[in-house]
Amino acid sequence: MADDDDPAAGMSAGEDVSTALARLMQRDLVFAMRFVGERQHLMQAHFQQFILQELAMASITPETHPMLHIFAEKHALMLRDFVFSGVSLSRQFRVEEMEQLTGDTMIRVDVWDQLRSHVSMAERQFRTQLPDLPTILEAWKAPKTGGSTRR
Repeated sequence: MADDDDPAAGMSAGEDVSTALARLMQRDLVFAMRFVGERQHLMQAHFQQFILQELAMASITPETHPMLHIFAEKHALMLRDFVFSGVSLSRQFRVEEMEQLTGDTMIRVDVWDQLRSHVSMAERQFRTQLPDLPTILEAWKAPKTGGSTRR
């Protein structure tokens, strides 16, 4: 039985992570719908207007708070993303459903290819940061013990 707390529990010995993920696709991969383009702008504009109206009822206006539009825009983005994230999670398709809907039996291969490519890119990116990591990781060192005692 796989240990849910062990991230490598779903991998066989010597198996690369892309292959392990592809093997688990049947149960762990879902496709979710996503709103893009004009729909995102429409939802953001709605929330921006909503926020400004609600604040105006509390006597907080652009006249009293000149930077209010920036505040409203930032919070409208968060509300938009909250709504779209919740909606996209409410309708998910498993890989076999997507294969049936699209008639594309190569979806798993395409996903595996993309996984392998992106894992390689992420590893290369990390390796480029290695020369700077010792300095960054100084703050993560264990505290030095011993030597001084306080009186």
